[in-house]
Amino acid sequence: MTLTTIVGHVGGPCKGEDGEQREWRETPVSSAQIRTKIKAHVDEVFAFLDRKNDRRSFDEVERCLKDLLFALGRLFLAFYLALREERSKEEVGKWVRRGYRRRARKERKYLNTFFGRVTCWRTYVRKAGGTGLHPLDRALGLTADGFTMLVISKCARLSTLVPYEQVTALSLLFLGWSPSKTTVEKSVLGFGRYTQEWFESAPAPENDGEVLVIQIDSKATPTATEQELERRRGKRRPEERSPSPRHRGRAKRARRGPKRRRKKGDKSKNGKAATIVVMYTLKPGRDRKGEPVLLGPINKRVYASYAPKRHAFAYARREADKRGFPTGSNKKIQLVTDGDEDLERYAKQFFPGVEHTLDIYHVLEYVWEAGRFFEAEGSKELADWVKAQERLLYRGKAAAVIENIAELHASVSPTQRNRVDQICRYLTKRIHLMKYGKLRREDLEIASGMVEGAVKHVIGKRFDNGSMRWIRERAEPLLQLRCIEINGQWSEFVAFVQQRLRRSADRGVDSVRLLTNEPIDLPTFGVSSDNEAA
Repeated sequence: MTLTTIVGHVGGPCKGEDGEQREWRETPVSSAQIRTKIKAHVDEVFAFLDRKNDRRSFDEVERCLKDLLFALGRLFLAFYLALREERSKEEVGKWVRRGYRRRARKERKYLNTFFGRVTCWRTYVRKAGGTGLHPLDRALGLTADGFTMLVISKCARLSTLVPYEQVTALSLLFLGWSPSKTTVEKSVLGFGRYTQEWFESAPAPENDGEVLVIQIDSKATPTATEQELERRRGKRRPEERSPSPRHRGRAKRARRGPKRRRKKGDKSKNGKAATIVVMYTLKPGRDRKGEPVLLGPINKRVYASYAPKRHAFAYARREADKRGFPTGSNKKIQLVTDGDEDLERYAKQFFPGVEHTLDIYHVLEYVWEAGRFFEAEGSKELADWVKAQERLLYRGKAAAVIENIAELHASVSPTQRNRVDQICRYLTKRIHLMKYGKLRREDLEIASGMVEGAVKHVIGKRFDNGSMRWIRERAEPLLQLRCIEINGQWSEFVAFVQQRLRRSADRGVDSVRLLTNEPIDLPTFGVSSDNEAA
């Protein structure tokens, strides 16, 4: 029997259809036989490298060596699986004593591993009148998906960084094989079933600071409309063959008819907002001049969800308690948001008495708008006037800024006066959140730069690109997995999921699977019935 036969047997589709290969595909292989072939394969690798009068380039050697080493990896995994099956008598006997019957013939299983497809044989036991299981799968923690946890977790992790089709392309580029795009999405949905449980049970970070800062903001992502969903789910009509690829668009437009022109103010992406939370701590220290300052950020964590805004505050409250900042404690908590009234209402509910701050750049946007009513856009006079108001804000004189804006009332047109009055009312209503002078003296935050950056990095880069149309229940697990990846907790999360799968198996679940195509419900933690619309 040739080495190529064994490599094909343990590594995927065999080349050729000779009787020897068919025999290895249809009958179990002992660990001793595979061990012999591993030794032969190693000798072949040395023979490949040690050639006299070698004129090959390094690139040629490296590429061929990669294939040889991946084949060796498949051989080692096949050896391990065969060895464990041969030593599984005790494990099988445990199920036999529970009333299960052992099937005489072992069953073949194709297992997609990091190195490629491996064939293994394992014993099947079944209870009379019921379903059965494979004791070896239970012992090794293998699911019924046909993929190893390493492969599934790598697919899900890559999906947090690039689109699904790019995951398959990258896998094919680096591994030489790839799961399908559907399998990649199933891995995301499968892991997404455990994200809420993970965030609830994840331990608090160690060596935290003494001041907790919470910043909250929202970002809309393009969402599929009902009409788009109907087209996706409906029966596809046969397309008329176009004379050349250049004319495909013309044929589609002819079938579809004229496209409805959007009216002014209509949004093309049908955005649905996700709320993002950034939490970190600060600790007292000294700057280079020896002056007391707050150092940080320490243990920064991000969290995002398409659930209503109240859920984000409930999550932040739970994390604050976990990190040692419970309600009623004397420890300092600062909350930074924009001018959203919902955020202020929930801040009073979940964080009563904390230092709530309105992002200063949000205020400056209104200052610039007011200044454009009496100074030319882009002029030095406008920039100087805004700079003067900014200095007043930094000194804690927000009331003086509002008075300066109100003074514009007499020098602008009647139409502009209404807008000036609206700006003054808006800022006056939030003047208690604009204690920037006091905050600067205490070296606390006056801007929401952390969450603004997170909005672009966590949500914008992955979810707000051209041609993307999300369904919230399918985007939610990917969004939360991206937060776990950015928080640097991916390895801990995968171990957590593996533990939960083992518990499901121990409870007697006959077939444990991770991959799923079912969408995930939006989180309901902290969401009340009288909450704002999702």
